[in-house]
Amino acid sequence: MTDAFAYSERKDRRHGPVYSSYPSYRPWLRDEFSFRCVYCLIREEWGRLTGEFDLDHFEPQSNRPDLATAYENLVYACHSCNLRKSDTDVFDPESSLVKGCVKVYPTGRISGLTPGSRAIIAKLGLDSPKFRKWRLIWIRNVELAKEYDQAQYERLLSFPSDLPDLSSRTCDNTKPEGVEASYRAQSDRGELPACFIN
Repeated sequence: MTDAFAYSERKDRRHGPVYSSYPSYRPWLRDEFSFRCVYCLIREEWGRLTGEFDLDHFEPQSNRPDLATAYENLVYACHSCNLRKSDTDVFDPESSLVKGCVKVYPTGRISGLTPGSRAIIAKLGLDSPKFRKWRLIWIRNVELAKEYDQAQYERLLSFPSDLPDLSSRTCDNTKPEGVEASYRAQSDRGELPACFIN
């Protein structure tokens, strides 16, 4: 697996904000999902400045309106993956698209190692020729930068400059300790690494 496309270990969510409107969760979900799409792993730093990421209800609102504002039902996804998923049911990506369930090859190919990961990859077309080409381009960009240009490598795998300050958000929070573990809090303490892999 390559640096740029290392899926994370399965973990519990560190935040637990409660809002009555799901768009309010955006800064929390950006932090929760390390500023990248839960499905294809495109990073905020690889795209344009705004409009590339959505808040996806992995259990669609049309099927589960009772979960429309449930934080645990929301994931951070790029607009492209969110459109392909649409209103269909998929396996929980936080359980299915994790280390040990997905293999990314140096050629850009991706394969699921479990029924859930295979179903998501098929539904979203993550192993289509276009996706393979896109993934290969980024794999090689990161590999070449790592070998020849450390500063560029760090830029490619860096955190965004606008880390959300979750301590300033007013809401009920079932996991207040998560604010201290946020990337902004780590940055404020001087503990944030220059780049991250997963």
